[in-house]
Amino acid sequence: MTTRSILTRGCSAVAGSLLLTAALASLPAVAQEQFAPKYSAKVPAYIKTPDTVKTRIGTLKFFDGLPDKETVQKVYDNLDFARGVEAFLTGVPAASVFGVCNGLNEAGVKANQGIGIFSDLMDARSLFLTANSTTVYVLQCLDLSTGPVVVEVPPGVLGPVDDAFFHWVTDVGLTGPDKGQGGKYLFVPPGYTGGLPSEGYHVAKSTTFSNLVFYRAFVKDGDIAAAADGVKAKARVYPLSDAGQVTAQTFVDLSGKQLNTVHANDFRFYEEINEVIQHEPGDAFDPEIVGLFASIGIKKGQPFAPDARMKAILTDAIAVANATARAIVFAPRDERVMFYPDRQWGTGFVGGSYAFLNNGERMLDARTLFHYYATGITPAMADAKPGTGSAYAYAARDSKGEYLDGGKTYKITLPAPVPAANFWSFVVYDSQTRSMLETDQKLAGIDSTQEDVQKNPDGSVTIWFAPKPPAGHETNWVQTVSGKSWNSLLRLYGPLEPWFDKTWKPGDFELVN
Repeated sequence: MTTRSILTRGCSAVAGSLLLTAALASLPAVAQEQFAPKYSAKVPAYIKTPDTVKTRIGTLKFFDGLPDKETVQKVYDNLDFARGVEAFLTGVPAASVFGVCNGLNEAGVKANQGIGIFSDLMDARSLFLTANSTTVYVLQCLDLSTGPVVVEVPPGVLGPVDDAFFHWVTDVGLTGPDKGQGGKYLFVPPGYTGGLPSEGYHVAKSTTFSNLVFYRAFVKDGDIAAAADGVKAKARVYPLSDAGQVTAQTFVDLSGKQLNTVHANDFRFYEEINEVIQHEPGDAFDPEIVGLFASIGIKKGQPFAPDARMKAILTDAIAVANATARAIVFAPRDERVMFYPDRQWGTGFVGGSYAFLNNGERMLDARTLFHYYATGITPAMADAKPGTGSAYAYAARDSKGEYLDGGKTYKITLPAPVPAANFWSFVVYDSQTRSMLETDQKLAGIDSTQEDVQKNPDGSVTIWFAPKPPAGHETNWVQTVSGKSWNSLLRLYGPLEPWFDKTWKPGDFELVN
């Protein structure tokens, strides 16, 4: 062996030794020791956490499954954000009831004392989720925290009573126990153990202190005043303890008043939810929902005072949550929302359930859709029968699937005969407020009771929607506003079988160039 070959072999050995040393140095101590426990499990990779994970909230880092400081901060920020979003989507019903009662209170309709009435119908000056302009609305809020409350209902009305989370309590009027004859309803608070009258009342027990009474008096032969007077003659509200002592009732005429009954879409939303939680019994709502609110700092008996970090997160969360609710309403991905595969009309009652239940499932997006867009919940609305009640369909897009633009002209045709035993109506709504669109037309819509509505030769009706009346169609025109989006509800009062079996379809809004 030559000196040169000896040197070459030596260098190779040294190099190999150095490479081995470097490789060993790069391994964790446990691996270097090659520890083989006597009691070893066969651990599948899918139950382990890698040391580095790339996610939508950034790269998460771990030491053998333990999150580092930065990762802990990221995931808690994300958790608070996610719960803030879900608190909005879940809490809309409660905030909506609060919004209505708060708005009524500010307008002078005090709980257990006053009755609000739109004696000359509602118009766009009142912010109210998708109300109509064809019936006389009557609203009152009850506060059962001080004991049972009596509500006397006039004959011939229709509407629900809902609790503080917009859960249905009972109907009054035509679909209620009084069957349209009118009568006395006694609302009993949760946990009440006192005595109650044995007769003379329709008794309804609520799980919450706050309750919203919300019914309609129908206008006959165009006589709005008669409908309002009928309510004022019979409607009453008072504590049970005052029964027999009430001599006069306070009515607040809300027609033409500028009032807001719509819940907030910014950080104030959480403050509204806090008001609800503080007022209601601790067990008034599902523990999961109470726990959700508590997870972002809204707890019974404690101040809601988020620090700067939490307030910033919740402010961001409410923006995303509000956008999500708007997408659910105006761009639904649930195919069950659409009435027909070839139309743009949707339903607020997916699956036909007023409780948003389907085979054991609570349809969360369906619940958000309804309560973000509308007010008042009752089985009668979700399960109308031919010839009774009302049917509803909403649209925010034209026949091509584009959003409705207030600066453009559209027309829509209702084929003859329209399947409504009583009458049909269109009302246009501001997509921002989901309330009547502010225009120069008081009714913000049109209905078949208006004598000057013109029919086509085949009996169908074509209605026009535009900023200005199209020539020759002035009596069939609904005003919209340039620069504003809008949407509309088609209502059928006393819907007939062709509506239910879908052999009749309304047209879509067609853009007119």
